[in-house]
Amino acid sequence: MAADRDYYEILGVPRTAGPEEIKRAYRKLARKLHPDVNPDDPESAERFKDLNEAYEVLRDDGKRQVYDRYGAEGLRGAGAGGGAYAQDFGGFSDLFEAFFGAGSHSDRRPGPVRGDDLRYDIELTLEEAATGVEKSIRVNRLASCESCGGSGAQPGTTPEACSTCRGSGQVRRQQNTILGSFATVTPCSVCGGEGTIIRHPCPRCSGQGRMRATEQVKVKVVPGVDTGMRMRVAEKGNSGPKGGMPGDLYIIFHIKPHERFHRQGETLRCEAPVGMAQAALGTRIKIETIWGEKELEIPAGTQHGEVFRIKGCGMPSVDGHGKGDLHVRASVVVPRDLTGEQREALLKFAELRGENLDDDRGFFEKLKDSIF
Repeated sequence: MAADRDYYEILGVPRTAGPEEIKRAYRKLARKLHPDVNPDDPESAERFKDLNEAYEVLRDDGKRQVYDRYGAEGLRGAGAGGGAYAQDFGGFSDLFEAFFGAGSHSDRRPGPVRGDDLRYDIELTLEEAATGVEKSIRVNRLASCESCGGSGAQPGTTPEACSTCRGSGQVRRQQNTILGSFATVTPCSVCGGEGTIIRHPCPRCSGQGRMRATEQVKVKVVPGVDTGMRMRVAEKGNSGPKGGMPGDLYIIFHIKPHERFHRQGETLRCEAPVGMAQAALGTRIKIETIWGEKELEIPAGTQHGEVFRIKGCGMPSVDGHGKGDLHVRASVVVPRDLTGEQREALLKFAELRGENLDDDRGFFEKLKDSIF
C-alpha cells in the first residue's frame, strides 16, 4: 500500500518539489506504470494505484500539509487515499494528458505560468528552536522586471499575437488512419508555444520579463521546530514567466548538535554528575535546563544510570500544546584523587559493609576457587 511508503519516494520527487514538478513526475510515471501498458505484470495495477494515491495527496495543498506534518496516519479518515478504485485515477485531465500530451486540449490558450519554488536551508541552535526566533535571510530569486511589469516588451509596447497559431500557441494537424481520424496538437514553432511575439524586447530584462535579484526575507521561526521540518513562505520563490505568479520559498530547518542536551522529539536528555555519598545518602542538586536552573531530588540509594524526569523542561510542541520533559541520567562519579583521610574512611566503610578489598591468596588458589 502507498501509505506504507513515502509519497515523495513513489513519485520520485524531493520534498520541496513544486506543483509543476509533481505533475510532470506523475505524467511520466503514469505512462510507464499504467496496467494497459503492462498487461503481463499482475502487480502493475497495484503500483498504478499507489502512484495515483500519492499524487492525489501531494497535488492538494491541504492534504500535503497534513501529510508533511503527520505522515500517512494523519490522513486516515480524511478521504486521502484508500478510497474506491475510480477515485485513485486522480484528475482525469492529468491522466489524459499523460498519454496524449498537453496539447490534447486544443482550446487551451497559453497564459502566465507560476514560477518555480525555491529552497533555503537554515541552521538553528537548540535554544533558538526552543524559544522561536526571527531570522533575516538573503534570497537570490528571479523577480518580475519592474520596467516592463513582467511582459518582456519594451515599455509603451505590447506583445503581438502570433500570426501562425493565431495566438493559441499551438498548431493543430489532422491525421487519417485506419482506426479513424486523429488530431494532433503541437507547440507552435514560430512563437515557441507562447502565442505571442515580442517585436520590441524590454532593454532592461532583454525580453525575459524577469531579472536576477537578491531580496531580504524575514522568517519567523515558531518554537519547537526540528531538523527536517519545513516552512512555506508564500510567493517568495521565482516569479513566473509572462507575468505569472511567483512560486513559494521553502525553509528547511537543521538543528545544531548541543554540547549538553540530546533531543528526541519533544524530549530532552542529559547527564548529571552525582557523588558516591550523594547517591548513597540522597541529596538535591541543581540542574541547568534549557529554560533555566531547576532543582532535582536524588533519592538515597540512587544507582549509576538511573533516570529522573523534570516535567515541562523539554522542547515545546510546534502546535503550541505544551512542552516535553527533560530526562536526567545520574552519572555516579568515583573519585580518583583520594586523600589519606578519605581513603581511611572508605576502608572503614568497606569493613562495615563486609566488602573484602584485599585478597592475599596466590594465583592458583584464586583460579581453583573460580573453577570449583
